[in-house]
Amino acid sequence: MASMIEKIWFESHPAGRALKPLLWPLSKLFGLISRRRRQQYQTGRKPAYHASVPVVVVGNITAGGNGKTPVVVWLVEQLLAAGLKPGVVSRGYGGKAPHYPYRIDGQSSTSEAGDEPILIYRRTGVPVAVSPKRAEAVALLEPEVDVIITDDGLQHYALARDIEIVVIDGQRRFGNQQLIPLGPLREGCERLQEVDFLICNGDQPQANEIPMHLAPSPLINLKTGERAELQSLEGDLVAMAGIGHPPRFFNTLNQLGANPVVCQPFADHQAFSEQELQQLAANGQHLIMTEKDAVKCHAFALPNWWYLPVDAVMPEPQAESLINRIKKVKEEYGSSST
Repeated sequence: MASMIEKIWFESHPAGRALKPLLWPLSKLFGLISRRRRQQYQTGRKPAYHASVPVVVVGNITAGGNGKTPVVVWLVEQLLAAGLKPGVVSRGYGGKAPHYPYRIDGQSSTSEAGDEPILIYRRTGVPVAVSPKRAEAVALLEPEVDVIITDDGLQHYALARDIEIVVIDGQRRFGNQQLIPLGPLREGCERLQEVDFLICNGDQPQANEIPMHLAPSPLINLKTGERAELQSLEGDLVAMAGIGHPPRFFNTLNQLGANPVVCQPFADHQAFSEQELQQLAANGQHLIMTEKDAVKCHAFALPNWWYLPVDAVMPEPQAESLINRIKKVKEEYGSSST
């Protein structure tokens, strides 16, 4: 079902034309409701939470994975290097915490907080909190940080923001440019004219977009933490990806010279069972997965399971401009929190 939706949205599948009489009215209704909701926050009819520190939203206008989380990690690392104290908030999709807001620590699991917040916390070590009401997570972290980055949440207008960054899938762009459910859009493309920065993940960026690509690092063994180059692994490789757009990961492996005998996609945020992954891994000598998948598999990983970390890379001038903009907004808020 998910693959058919992808084909309708991004590949002009004939089923899209057949279903248009049903989906078009629903798409119009979705747009009407979303626009009305945003207007209510813009006019003050619904109150938005204004934090005491700058809030930077990293989001998109399309459903599915565009590369937001690597951008969040990159932002955190850049801000730490600049001497700031960033924190990250997320909805915590895919997890059910014992309470909200929920502060992630070394004992937190993906079943509690979701996979992306756990990945960000393990990668960066900065304060990370989750809550369906992002303002609650922001309030929890405010006393100890001087800038908040939200992983997703462009359409979460209950939280006021200072800077909006939209990440675009450079290959798929905006598909058929229709609103959900007829197309992949959460908001119309005109919304892009209002955000502060556009980052194009892969392919050819347009003139107003910051080019970005994901640079892979050496593989990391889930069991031992050992690092190894992909080309050094002997025997058949099996690949899996439970991300917003699994083909992106499989294409990366192919570009690195790997030719997995099996490429198994999973639904984004899907919980894995030990048995199904062991059965999948049995098709080869090594199982390769994304870092996002790995955070859910450490507890039952086998010695031949590896994940491939990736890092967002952007040209220095544009990257510096983005970070300087955040620093300037931070200066306007006053001195650092203590």
